Amino acid sequence: MISTWYVTFEVRRRGLLLRQRSPRETKTFATEAEAKLFARAKLDEGLAVFAGTINPHLPRRLIPASGIAAWLAEEQGRDAAPGTLTGD
Repeated sequence: MISTWYVTFEVRRRGLLLRQRSPRETKTFATEAEAKLFARAKLDEGLAVFAGTINPHLPRRLIPASGIAAWLAEEQGRDAAPGTLTGD
């Protein structure tokens, strides 16, 4: 499996989120769809999440924590029936 996407998220220890060092973990994925599923699950847990493509994959993308919700919404927009508006 060739990984082209990564998702980085906060790590909780003993049920508490450690803020002093902001520990993070990264998982890699072969497809954007797999990365989105994982990112959505971590976001639903209340964790800070960011994602992006792994070099040398093109086009390069970096999705900051502030843009994760919009990135996840892209998935829904592509699945909409032709002729329907999304995001309005």
